[in-house]
Amino acid sequence: MFTGIIEATGTVEKIIKNESNIDFVLSCGFTHELKIDQSLAHNGCCLTVVETYDDKYKVTAINETLEKTNLGKWEIGTEVNLERCLKFDGRLDGHIVQGHVDKTGTVENIQDKDGSFFITIHYDETDEFVTVPQGSITVNGISLTVAGSGFGKFSVAIIPYTWEFTNMKNLKIGDTVNLEFDIIGKYVTKLLKKNAAI
Repeated sequence: MFTGIIEATGTVEKIIKNESNIDFVLSCGFTHELKIDQSLAHNGCCLTVVETYDDKYKVTAINETLEKTNLGKWEIGTEVNLERCLKFDGRLDGHIVQGHVDKTGTVENIQDKDGSFFITIHYDETDEFVTVPQGSITVNGISLTVAGSGFGKFSVAIIPYTWEFTNMKNLKIGDTVNLEFDIIGKYVTKLLKKNAAI
């Protein structure tokens, strides 16, 4: 369980193909605090730490994860948003995030609004995944508020701190981003579909 509040960014140091899986070796400022079997969200995708050494750690992405996320597009040097799992002894600053990426989206537009940034993202809409204005959405693991919502697309406004502190600043038009839709919205949508079928 996560909140979508990015703790730090990490850097991809090594990529190792392992049959249909990929092992990623990353470095970050809190590597020395990580433990084997710990859950860590990478661009919003929950992966398990399988090895730690020096200032680096290793995680494994299975084929299903690679197909549903942007992890397969990572290269050596890619900057990744990181968040350790939620501790239930503090405030929930973002929203409830599971670390299970629903699908990917494509950056359609980036506008500089005198220091803040307005980003529009397109995705293949189904009746399972929808956005609503002022609702919650997770983009590359970042808890954001939907500023605008349309069929198969939504926009978010990024404050300067989030832009600089996360990998948002590296985004370009056409880039693929990981999306996790609001869990409450997903449950409501499923219940409405179930009731409509009765």
